[in-house]
Amino acid sequence: MATDTKKTTGRKKAARIRPWIQGFFFIFVLITSLNHLLEESGQSIPFWPQASLHAICPFGGVVSIYQFLTVGTFVQKIHESAFVLMAAAFVLAVLAGPVFCGWICPLGTFQEWISKLGRKLTGKRFDTYIPSKADRVLRYFRYVVLAWVIYQTAVTGKLIFQDVDPYFALFNLWSEELAPAALVVLGATALLSLITERPWCKYACPYGAVLGLSNKIRIFRIRRAPSTCIDCGACDRACPMGIKVSGLEVVKDHQCISCLECTSEYHCPVPATVELKVMGGDAK
Repeated sequence: MATDTKKTTGRKKAARIRPWIQGFFFIFVLITSLNHLLEESGQSIPFWPQASLHAICPFGGVVSIYQFLTVGTFVQKIHESAFVLMAAAFVLAVLAGPVFCGWICPLGTFQEWISKLGRKLTGKRFDTYIPSKADRVLRYFRYVVLAWVIYQTAVTGKLIFQDVDPYFALFNLWSEELAPAALVVLGATALLSLITERPWCKYACPYGAVLGLSNKIRIFRIRRAPSTCIDCGACDRACPMGIKVSGLEVVKDHQCISCLECTSEYHCPVPATVELKVMGGDAK
């Protein structure tokens, strides 16, 4: 009994880690954005790095690849640091999937916070409002967005996505650069987050589309042990992306964000049943 209590306590402690990391990066990006605003007026926050949002967003590296390879320059407003962050996120993705999406991205964190509020207001589980057939189709729309962004950026040499980017809007509400369309997309994302968790991530995020492909090749994967699974559905209910983990032995879904909420360290009530393990074995 004492051993079980210790295990439960350890798992509860582990479950507190992700919110703290998410909160840290959200605050970091917020302060960085405010510092950039102050910098434009000749002021700054002491000891805080001076950088724009574009300099700390790895997706900027993705949209600049074509221009960098063909011309040798970056897309307008994109800093070389975006390439470094893109590479770091890629390495993390190959190792453990879209860790950036589940642990770091402040827009994803923002959506999760809104969804928690929505569940309290409605008293319902998320993902119960959108029909399942429509949901399955819409989940691939983000690849359409990705193709559009890459093509338009390559053709124009400009950061086209900024005009509709809810991430840019969220941290630039006070900026003259904020396009009305981006504000509309941010508002729609916030409203949809009240009834479905991470709607932007599921249906429209182009960077999530890129990192989601890593779930097919990642080294460490989320694995479920059918022999100890009690079919309680806790893993399904915990997944913010609505993946039916209980029907899989290995999670390879392109929507997985490696948040680990479904694992035995977080919401699965049975120890060593849903875990992050090195790839290998058969998958269903």
